[in-house]
Amino acid sequence: MALSIAHLGPSGTNAEVAAILYANQLAQETGQETVLCPCPSIAQTLKAVAQGQVDQAVVPVENSIEGSVTITLDTLWQLGTLQIQRALVLPIVNALLSEAKTTETIRIVYSHPQALAQCQGWLETFLPKAQLIPTPSTTDALQYLEDNPTVGAIASHRAAQIYNIPILSSPINDYPDNCTRFWILSLQSSPGGHCTSLAFTVHDTPGALVKPLQVFANRGINMSKIESRPTKRSLGDYLFFIDLEADIRDRTVQIALEELADNTETLKIFGSYEVLTTPPKVIDGEGQEN
Repeated sequence: MALSIAHLGPSGTNAEVAAILYANQLAQETGQETVLCPCPSIAQTLKAVAQGQVDQAVVPVENSIEGSVTITLDTLWQLGTLQIQRALVLPIVNALLSEAKTTETIRIVYSHPQALAQCQGWLETFLPKAQLIPTPSTTDALQYLEDNPTVGAIASHRAAQIYNIPILSSPINDYPDNCTRFWILSLQSSPGGHCTSLAFTVHDTPGALVKPLQVFANRGINMSKIESRPTKRSLGDYLFFIDLEADIRDRTVQIALEELADNTETLKIFGSYEVLTTPPKVIDGEGQEN
């Protein structure tokens, strides 16, 4: 039976490219057949796997320019049942798609908020008067382009190929090394690996955050990332996401997590996993690697 993988759609998004690369990796490793299932939002992508509608989900978690994808973190915390199977880092190349002949006629630019932010400097330089309108995904932005030379959209080269839309300018991201980290999640236990992700809340007492962090310092466990997010219970009430350079299968790490549970209010461990570090090849409009 084919493995079903949810991702942010429609076809042409960077999330779909990440899903294709992951599916190709599975095919090479295990011969596993896969089917991709586009979803209208990141939250619905995660809920689809949490509710058992699909086997796995591929979602963006962090961009090198704009930082964390907060809807992914917030939804993962709220669901509390998903485990990270693997991570994948995807280089991102943003392009301006339009039926316009030059940028001078463009008055509106549509795209996902992350893409708009990744190209903020370029937009301020070349389209300083254009209205920027967010859409649920970069591909969703393309519906506004047909026969309208006053409108542009920021999307991928693959989207331009799939929907046969001209690329007016590329690359337009402000930094050339723009990349996004994706997580592959499912209801299955994490397989283990050199990276571990978790989140916790603390009691509202002096030193409440220092004690959990000291747990890792005392055992020489390196934290590669820490980020706070509002719990949405009250103003000033936060939860903390942490990435560790550690494997939960290690007994030292297990002891640290047991101690961490004693020094936190709520602890959720999303698992240990490996990161696909091989630079991915370009994915064409047919979903094939070039």
